[in-house]
Amino acid sequence: MSESGITIEFAPELHVFVAAALRNGGASVRTDGASTLGHVVESLGVPLTEVGELLVDGRTVRPAHVPAAGESIAVRAFPRPQTCPAPLRFLLDIHLGTLARRLRLLGLDAAYENPDIGDAALATRSATERRILLSRDRGLLRRREIYAGAYIYSHRPPEQLDDVLTRFAPPLSPWTRCTTCNGLLRPAPHATPRTSGAATTFAECADCGQTYWKGAHHSRLDAIVTHATAQIARLR
Repeated sequence: MSESGITIEFAPELHVFVAAALRNGGASVRTDGASTLGHVVESLGVPLTEVGELLVDGRTVRPAHVPAAGESIAVRAFPRPQTCPAPLRFLLDIHLGTLARRLRLLGLDAAYENPDIGDAALATRSATERRILLSRDRGLLRRREIYAGAYIYSHRPPEQLDDVLTRFAPPLSPWTRCTTCNGLLRPAPHATPRTSGAATTFAECADCGQTYWKGAHHSRLDAIVTHATAQIARLR
């Protein structure tokens, strides 16, 4: 099979995925004349979940486009916030447990698999339940069967949460989901103090029965909610 050369340029937001030689302007890349542009982009390290627009000589093309010799390719990142169909639901892999709990704190539907069920099962659940798969695993995000996906760029939970909020600008409903199981909260039928002089139970999970009260940790959680609410307000 003969090879042909194309010029490809990646948006700065995508430089984290590609080799240094591909980060400075247009780089020459050899293709086999049969592989799709989507395959070429992913073979260079960028999951298609992170690609917003593909331009060939200035015109928009689909990932199924087969590059021809001499074409100039521009790979753009998704604009933020990214438009997604409702309802907005997430699925997080084994490494994002803290992020899952913070999303639930904000009232977002965030399924989390622990213990690890494997990439194939995660991808199948994403497709079956139409959930956006959040992961730092580039290989997982390349699986064709997933409904939608997003790479989480940071190791730090506060930055991970900001990443999700700025990318999707989801509507928030704080204090309405169980941070343990993702179930919906309901008012506690009989509000009772936890200990003498302590805060009173105000909600319980309709699924797992976990109870919630304003204990010593509440101010830290409230700070997360306040920050997230401000983030969303700035995006609208």
